[in-house]
Amino acid sequence: MSSHADAHVAHHFENAEQQRQSAQLGMWVFLVTEVMFFGGLFAAYAIYRAMYPDAWVVGSHLLSIKLGGFNTAVLLGSSLTMALAVHAAQTDKRKATALWIVLTMVLGFVFLGVKVVEYAGKIDHHLVPGPNFHLDPLAELAQLEATGAKVGDHLRHAFEAAQPAHVQLFYSLYFAMTGMHAVHMIIGAGIMLWLLVTTLQGRYSSKYSNPVEISGLYWHFVDIVWIFLFPMLYLIGRH
Repeated sequence: MSSHADAHVAHHFENAEQQRQSAQLGMWVFLVTEVMFFGGLFAAYAIYRAMYPDAWVVGSHLLSIKLGGFNTAVLLGSSLTMALAVHAAQTDKRKATALWIVLTMVLGFVFLGVKVVEYAGKIDHHLVPGPNFHLDPLAELAQLEATGAKVGDHLRHAFEAAQPAHVQLFYSLYFAMTGMHAVHMIIGAGIMLWLLVTTLQGRYSSKYSNPVEISGLYWHFVDIVWIFLFPMLYLIGRH
């Protein structure tokens, strides 16, 4: 009679451990391709930032650092809950596994909800790249000063020198990078839903938790991408 672990071993694997290692290797190979994909966007960002530093300062200042910082905390929290879900699955705690997966999903949806709010604000202010894009850096500088914010010489020079077309390029990369990250978050939420259903079905145990582990690797990768995106997009020129 086969064990619970053996019941999940595909015919082309010798044992459960070999299957586990193969699954993890496959996920790591996939994540390497993801690194190359996002790496192209990061390279474009670095090149154009070097070409148009003033526009990058202006574009960054028009983003909400509070919302970006809140979302960073949310994703760090989701990494913790995902790690706890993996640990619970490895220690035969089905209810705890389901609970941590649900919390991970909730935090993921909170993150996406905040991004919707941010995107809506950019649409209202005509900061979406395209024919309707409109930005007057000098007017934005005057509005910033009217709020009583301290405007140093560096920031004033950036707003005076920035070209709207170059700031539009910043927002093109902003929407491309955060948009692709959001797509990965949505996919991750779908994976979490599948994990929740299969967890409640009693599919995972200390002898078989491969799907939870490799899904955790994917979720952590998506969180790490945001850890890079937040300072690159929100913190530029705020010194």
